[in-house]
Amino acid sequence: MAGYRSFLAGAEMRLTVPVLLAALSGLPLATAGLAESSSLFVPGIWGGAAAGLISVRAPDHTDGGSSLFAGRAPRGLFAQPPVAPPGKPRAAPMTAGSDVQIIRALIEEAESRRDGYDAVQHGARIRPPRRPTQMSLAEIYQWIEETPGQPHAIGRYQFIPATLRRVAGKLGVAPRARFSAGLQDRLADVLLAEAGLQSFREGELGRVDFMNNLAKIWAGLPNASGRSHYHGHAGNRASITWERFEAEMRRIDPAVALAQAGTAPSP
Repeated sequence: MAGYRSFLAGAEMRLTVPVLLAALSGLPLATAGLAESSSLFVPGIWGGAAAGLISVRAPDHTDGGSSLFAGRAPRGLFAQPPVAPPGKPRAAPMTAGSDVQIIRALIEEAESRRDGYDAVQHGARIRPPRRPTQMSLAEIYQWIEETPGQPHAIGRYQFIPATLRRVAGKLGVAPRARFSAGLQDRLADVLLAEAGLQSFREGELGRVDFMNNLAKIWAGLPNASGRSHYHGHAGNRASITWERFEAEMRRIDPAVALAQAGTAPSP
């Protein structure tokens, strides 16, 4: 990552963008803890009281309107990964830091809400036999194969089958691996990298373009139009507002951090 040079009383030091962001915004660099939550979809479907893993500012939907995942086609959640601007090859995304925590939380808010890592698209008529976090990838694949003709989006980031297999293969994850919270985060980080996370961090990709890339991957996120990139297709719609999305993304935008430091105009 390109460094930012700060001249302080004749001393010279380099700050990476995440450190600069942390220094300016007061955000911690350590990963956030998980909060307790209850089930969003069907109480007691796992054979006991609902006990979801996390909740991140998830408003309660009680309006009786169309559900977050209603009618979503199996291919509706993820498009082909958007292409970030060309640059130097990178072996793996840098996914430590408060910026990733904020993006992950936004995706959960838009996609899985209170069920978090154990979310299953409620359009699935036949549910998995256990909570997703208690299942191996092989068991999830078996559930998918044995229940054709229904949606199978699963987990905090609502992976559809093709995407789940692709990113697990990209990381070399064995089918016997448990679909744990940690594994789900790692799989999602592959998609963040494909959306251009590192280019965004380095200032090569603007905030709005990065947000639009994320919206092409997760249908619950709005693009700059305020609607889902897949609005109207198989019942898809954005489940958070553009204003909400942008307010959070401004917190981690390096261009905003530099502007607040008085070194550049605010975008």
